[in-house]
Amino acid sequence: MLPHTKTLLALAVIAVSLILSDAYAQSNASGTFTDTRDGKTYRTVKIGKATWMAENLNFKTERSVCYKNDESNCKKYGRLYDWDDAVKACPAGWHLSAREEWNDLVEAAGGNAAGTKLKSKTSWNGTDDLGFSATPGGRSGTDGNFDNAGLFGFWWSAAEFEFGESSAWRRYMGSGFTYVIENTDRKDRRLSARCVEN
Repeated sequence: MLPHTKTLLALAVIAVSLILSDAYAQSNASGTFTDTRDGKTYRTVKIGKATWMAENLNFKTERSVCYKNDESNCKKYGRLYDWDDAVKACPAGWHLSAREEWNDLVEAAGGNAAGTKLKSKTSWNGTDDLGFSATPGGRSGTDGNFDNAGLFGFWWSAAEFEFGESSAWRRYMGSGFTYVIENTDRKDRRLSARCVEN
């Protein structure tokens, strides 16, 4: 093999290595975003093709609440939103997570084992492998009562339920299982919200 051919081959190997390394870094790149509406700064993480807020949204809207109406719970878990508020609460350049984005997130986190890999290490039994840091913020029922903080996290998706105008799709995780469950809930319940960059 000619000397210059060896050099070109070595450069090609280095280039491919750098491309793969950069692709890996971008797939789990982390950063921050400051919401100019209230000055709050959120951690962010790129998982697959989507850049997510790595914290629950904590922007105060007219009908949002802190768990048990305690401001310290907003600092820990973010605010709880009814669905109508949730779809409008994300800052400019971001949107409430879509069903398809949740599907991609769960797939990137390993399917049936996704719950364990997406949960934060500090709030419950998670490994937080991808930096998503899901926290168990609980929910507020239609009667105004609160339940399940510390045990379950519930997140709205932007999709309404196709067979009933009063419901929308959500995801949830619990401390006792490894997976992420999708089902529907009444729009007037208050759940957590995660925003995705446009």
